[in-house]
Amino acid sequence: MVPIPLTDHIRRRNFWAFTLLLIVTNFWAFFIELSMGRHLDRFIMQNALIPAHYAGGSLFTHPLRLTVPPIFISMFLHGGWLHLLGNMLFLFVFGRSIEDRFGHFQFLLLYLISGVAAAVVQIIVSPGSRVPTIGASGAIAGVLGAYFICFPAARITTLIPLFIFFWTIQLPAILLLGYWFLIQFIAGFQMLSIQTATAGGVAWWAHIGGFTCGVVLALIMPPQHSGPVVETA
Repeated sequence: MVPIPLTDHIRRRNFWAFTLLLIVTNFWAFFIELSMGRHLDRFIMQNALIPAHYAGGSLFTHPLRLTVPPIFISMFLHGGWLHLLGNMLFLFVFGRSIEDRFGHFQFLLLYLISGVAAAVVQIIVSPGSRVPTIGASGAIAGVLGAYFICFPAARITTLIPLFIFFWTIQLPAILLLGYWFLIQFIAGFQMLSIQTATAGGVAWWAHIGGFTCGVVLALIMPPQHSGPVVETA
């Protein structure tokens, strides 16, 4: 059973312009992927994060080619509609209130730094992997980590699927996001014992790295609004 967050109930003071911009940018990048046809595989291999490229001194012989383009471009690439829509839903639900809390530019900074931190953790944990890593989930995990710190008691309307039945409940963010992080942590440690240089799957440790980075940034970044959280019905 995987809970699916639908919305939070925080009354925001400003419009979530950068959250919307990031969502639009991710969709735009995905439509570019769809238009590439048979050239898509080559494009992914050139622009995805591949941890093995950072081993054996490659990081120092081609620093710009290996650090700037793959880490940042890979944040906006996705492996399919389900991958994209799932990530954008989480960004929509949690990004709006974090953007309101820290302001547009600090929110964007948190998002990008968390994405870089996620990539670095993935490289450290899987230094020999040649599997391309793509997706915004590492950066979005940073937004989740920040939300965990800033709005632990916020109510999240959550869809609970069970076989063919669906119902919605309101869960506190600390419970929902704590459960999400626990799943990443358990799966990440399980993958450590079975991963190979060619095995694919979810980049669990990128999620852990991004979430942890978001927690740290939320603790040190000055909020744009420091008043009490106001929830809507």
